[in-house]
This record gives sequence, structure tokens and C-alpha cells, in this order.
Amino acid sequence: MVKKIIKISAAHTQAKYRQIIQSVINSIADGVIKKGDKVPSINEIANEYNLSRDTVMLAFNELKARGILGAVPGKGYFVESDNIGIEKRVLLLFDELNTFKEELYNSFLESMSSDTQVDIYFHHFDIHVFSSLIKERVGKYSAYVIMPANLSGILPMVQLLPQDKVYILDRKVDELVGYPVIYQSFDEDMYNGLNAGYELLTKYHKMILAYPGGKEPEGFLIGFKRFCEDKNLDYDVYDQIKGRPIKKGEVYILPSDRNLINLVKRCWEKGWKLGEDVGVISINESALKEVVANGISTISTDFKQMGKTLADFVENKKTGEVKNISKFTQRNSL
Repeated sequence: MVKKIIKISAAHTQAKYRQIIQSVINSIADGVIKKGDKVPSINEIANEYNLSRDTVMLAFNELKARGILGAVPGKGYFVESDNIGIEKRVLLLFDELNTFKEELYNSFLESMSSDTQVDIYFHHFDIHVFSSLIKERVGKYSAYVIMPANLSGILPMVQLLPQDKVYILDRKVDELVGYPVIYQSFDEDMYNGLNAGYELLTKYHKMILAYPGGKEPEGFLIGFKRFCEDKNLDYDVYDQIKGRPIKKGEVYILPSDRNLINLVKRCWEKGWKLGEDVGVISINESALKEVVANGISTISTDFKQMGKTLADFVENKKTGEVKNISKFTQRNSL
């Protein structure tokens, strides 16, 4: 049974664990084994070819990461997929789906090699969902991309994964120091974005930040306050725009698109013109903001570039930290 599926030659220049991987792939391609079939155990292969268990385990772990083999505790390994053309499987664990994350995701897919399978899941800022998604997928992927968002106490879950296969995205988290990370500097990006539009902001007598807290990064609030205080600007912070009076001569900084929609609608009802009666800067770019109300000014990280950088990290197993680029885009709302 073992030699029918696993063929290893001492004369072959290829490493033994690579020969095991190729043997399983060849056996699937030749129809010797198919999806659902059991494969020889680690001990059987090790004993047959006088190999260490670690050598066989190394091969099986890679086959698991590629989605070819699965394991049932107490029963052994089986063929989980006959899709042998997949070299890499990548897990993306995002916080939520929105237009910005969709652009990031599409950019990542376009930048990865064609032999990569990418699975995306969302934890929706729920620590229990995050934990379950991690625990259920340990050992099943070649790379794990994690967007921690505002979750805390996640290190024990992340440590279940192979350290050299984990990449952190979007936010730097103190407890995850040491992992490769591509991040936004929310306070710096807010400050620099407002500074880029400073001359336009001087048309208005008061700055308003609609900051609901929760899932929104605290860096937005820190950068906003620091800018206003450095420039001696009058400012206020609301948790939301809905239910609060809006006044001419104010400029609104809006991380949430719900607040943006509410403000644009109320200005339209009053017959006010954005960029004249009130000013608006929205956080995070989207194609819709190019046309809504003749154009909404934005401060935004480059999500497309973030996807490209992430792909480069995963493809080339890079380490270190990269701050993603951000910019201010002026439109008619200011």
C-alpha cells in the first residue's frame, strides 16, 4: 500500500520530504487515490523508507497547507482535495467587508500568482468569531493574513499559527510585535491630510469630527485634535451627525459613510452647497465619492497599494513593517 502511493529514491537529488509531496500529487493525478481516500500514516511511510517522523510530517504539513490532505484525529490523513494545481493557500481574516476592503482584496488577488487559492473570512469585530475562525483553520494554509482591528487579547489565538506564516494588516498592535505588518498610521495620516488642505479649511470657523468610537481607530481622534490645537482652530467632536444641528461655516470630518450620507442629505434639504456653506472631508476613498454632491474631498490610505504590498510580502515571505501611503484628495466639498 505504501509503495503504491509513496515512491522515494535514495538516488534522487530532490529532498525526501519533497519526494513524498510529489508522490501524493502524482498518485492523485494518476487516479491511484481520490478525494476521500485514506493515505498511508506517518509511521508507515517512515518505517517503509527508514525516515524520521519529522521528515514525513514536514511533507504532510505542506500538503495540508495546500488543501490537498486533511486529518481526522485518531483516524489519520485523507485526500481532502484533488485540486493539485494549487501551490499556495492564503487565509485572509478581515474585520468586515466594505468598498475599501473590496479594493484591497481585488488588488491582492491580481498581484498573487495564479497557483494561489485565497479564502476570505470576516470576524466582524467579535473576539469569539475571531477565535473560532483561527482555531478551525490551524495548519490548513500556507499564509495567514490577519486584520486585528480593535480586538485585544488575541495573541494566544495568533500563536496557534506558524509564526513564519502570519502577516498583520491595517493596524499595528502592541501585542503582535514581531510579526510582519503593513499598516496605516491613523493619527499621522489624519494630521497630514488636514494639513494638506489647510488653506481650504481656513474658510470655515469651526472643525467638527464625527467620531463614534467603537470600531473606528482612535488615531483619527488623536490626529484631529493635535492638528486643531497646533493650528489654534476651534473644534468639537461628536459621536454622530444625526440628531445634531449643522451650521453654516463649519467643516465636517467624517470617518463613517453613514454620517456622510446623513450630512449630504440634510444640506440638500436646506439648499446648502458643499464647499461654500459647509465643508466636508470624508475618510477613505471610493469611486462613489468622486461623483456624489459634485465630489467629496477625502483623506485616504491607498488600499490598492496595500493589496500589492501584501502580495509581495506573502509571495516572497518578507518580514518587517511597511507604513502604507495616504493622501488628501481635494474635491468640491471643500
